[in-house]
Amino acid sequence: MINIRPVSDLRNKYPEIEELVLKEDEAVYLTKNGYGSMVVMSLEKYAKLMSDAEYDEYVEKALDEADRQAEDPNTKYLTKEEVFGKLRRKLNGG
Repeated sequence: MINIRPVSDLRNKYPEIEELVLKEDEAVYLTKNGYGSMVVMSLEKYAKLMSDAEYDEYVEKALDEADRQAEDPNTKYLTKEEVFGKLRRKLNGG
């Protein structure tokens, strides 16, 4: 299950987030003012992600595409609901 928390939980509920990240090996998605801000994950999970060549290629292509879209004045930006909806579907195998 995706864990989405407000960034203030880092300060106010750090032990809960630490438990999810370290003991349950979950990534925690943080939001600021209702928008995606960052992801917190264990060092082990991050190292695995970074060592995965397929992931590196995917990130490079995604960043190149984001640059192209940012330069296009007709680019439609997604709402937080659209972004997190897509993330949920991907993580749930859909």
